[in-house]
Amino acid sequence: MLWKVLELLVPHIKHVQKQKLIHFQAIQLVKSFCEKIRSSNDSEVYEIICDVIHIATRYGIHEVVEEVVESFPQAIWSVNEDKHNIFGLAVICRCENVFNLIYQMSGHKIAMLAMCDSNSNNILHLAGRLAPFHKLNLVPGAALQMQRELQWFKEVEKFVIPHYKELSNNKNEFPSMVFTNEHKKLVEGGEKWMKDTAYSCTIAATLIATIAFAAVIIVPGGINGTNGVPVFSKENAFVVFIISDAISLFTSTMSLLMFLSILTSRYAESDFLYVLPKRLIIGLVTLFMSITTMILAFSSALYLVFGNNKEWTLIPVATLACLPITSFVSLQFPLLVDLISSTYGPGIFGKQSDRLFY
Repeated sequence: MLWKVLELLVPHIKHVQKQKLIHFQAIQLVKSFCEKIRSSNDSEVYEIICDVIHIATRYGIHEVVEEVVESFPQAIWSVNEDKHNIFGLAVICRCENVFNLIYQMSGHKIAMLAMCDSNSNNILHLAGRLAPFHKLNLVPGAALQMQRELQWFKEVEKFVIPHYKELSNNKNEFPSMVFTNEHKKLVEGGEKWMKDTAYSCTIAATLIATIAFAAVIIVPGGINGTNGVPVFSKENAFVVFIISDAISLFTSTMSLLMFLSILTSRYAESDFLYVLPKRLIIGLVTLFMSITTMILAFSSALYLVFGNNKEWTLIPVATLACLPITSFVSLQFPLLVDLISSTYGPGIFGKQSDRLFY
């Protein structure tokens, strides 16, 4: 068994090693390129360096940007034809690896972020623009895409002078106005995606709550007509049934309330950052718990009524019980992971190394 695992892992390890080698060789090539240009007396050297650093920024290759700036420090102040510096380009292209270099900068970052482009847009105006299509598609679902756009805007907002939040560009638009205008369709798409997801889950939660409530009234085996006590009340499986059914009822009700709150939400832009994702996470987690405990309650009821204390009957019952749980996990778990990672994870912003960048 171990040899089979190793046989499967070896090709993946070799692929990773190959990719790391290519990456290392590319960085060495950039270093060599910078050294050769620096030793030449060509008058067009600065223009070449500016083109290199702008291309690397657009593609999010922060290692190339670092190597170029280390060899040619003045290149960090270069701008393109629209007067966008490297951080402005990084924000427009949503290249977080390049933007994160700002965490490694000294006090020069204040001057870098204070620069405006040819249309009087500051960096917060640029953060208000809609991300390129290929960058949006890296995040699943319109609601999570909207959340990522808000995260970009809030992150850039941390670094700008408070006065810049109220500065207008040539079109007399504040950064917040640019964000609202650019993201109207994405907000509509996020609202539709959220409502469709919540509506589908609401139906499931309602059915489970109904079944769980009915199961408490009509207990397996019935009730003793003399004292009103359930016939199987002394069985261990009955205790499992009651506890599982109660948990299923409470969690499905909680899930239903969460999904109803999503359906009735106001859907403001800021809600997509934490409020709506948090409600959806709670709704999906409680729905999964309600499905699991409902299946457990049903399985224990089957064992009570038809098992006749034969333990071998638990094997087929448990096997069949795993099918709906596995199906739900395979369908909804990736979405839940994306939601938790995007909302409560470490995020895409932060210091990448201790290496000083200008």
